[in-house]
Amino acid sequence: MAPSEPRYELLYWPGLQGRGEFIRLAFEDAGVPYDDVGRMPDSAGGGAAAIERLLEEPGPWLTPLGPPALRHGEVLVAQTAAILQYLAPRIGVVPDDEASRLRAHQIQLTLADLVAETHATHHPIATSLYYEDQKREAARNAEAFVRERIPLFLRYLDRALDSNPEGGGRWLVGRGCSYVDLSTFQVIAGLRYAFPNAMRRIERRFPRLVALHDAVAARPRIAAYLASERRIPFNEWGIFRHYPELDLGAPARTARGGRAAPKEAVARSKRARAAPAAKRAAAGSGRARASRKGRKPRRKA
Repeated sequence: MAPSEPRYELLYWPGLQGRGEFIRLAFEDAGVPYDDVGRMPDSAGGGAAAIERLLEEPGPWLTPLGPPALRHGEVLVAQTAAILQYLAPRIGVVPDDEASRLRAHQIQLTLADLVAETHATHHPIATSLYYEDQKREAARNAEAFVRERIPLFLRYLDRALDSNPEGGGRWLVGRGCSYVDLSTFQVIAGLRYAFPNAMRRIERRFPRLVALHDAVAARPRIAAYLASERRIPFNEWGIFRHYPELDLGAPARTARGGRAAPKEAVARSKRARAAPAAKRAAAGSGRARASRKGRKPRRKA
């Protein structure tokens, strides 16, 4: 950054990785200094109050609906993908050509969809409600997300490696690491935290994405950032939250809400799988008997 260029200011809630982390990773990998305003003290014009002022006070800009936002001199831009589209070419974390920048933006928008769906696993009804107020719906949502959506998104990213021959199956855009590779690292790390059992199984199908994650984590500036206090740990206030009951292989629960013993849970699972087959067999037997007697089988209530 040239001495005369204004300093970058990231505006995001303190104490959270959230969507702001995708932007932090770009700054950290590029080695470009920035102010993480939400983590600055109130006395220095930072903290949550600074984020609230941004959202409430009018100005000569398009007021963001919510953070993250990036202030760069007189420029104010919100939405993670839009921020990275503006920022990346200026700090050197995307190739210069237009085709590569469009490709990166498309992938980042797809990652934004994945992030939104991840958040919906623990808040499927409303963000204004606590997780405890929507646990039943969250369980149904998370079960489908783990079974269907995580593999779908990871398959998309894996195929994107194939459509970038310059990357040699290692990077998503161009010859080297770009901001979408950094974002893919963050998504995989977050999914591992939120759904460790599921990811251990799903990852086996996508070894190249695991290798991409590891390659990003080993980059010197990223490794230093991950080991520093600047990296906020995953927690149960962010997007990626670990609720064991939402993960694959969560312990079965008894009717009273307690956890079933392993043998009891297995037996119950076998009975549940056998029930539909038993019903079909019983129905078929009933129809056969009725056919022999010349009347329709009686339906049970």
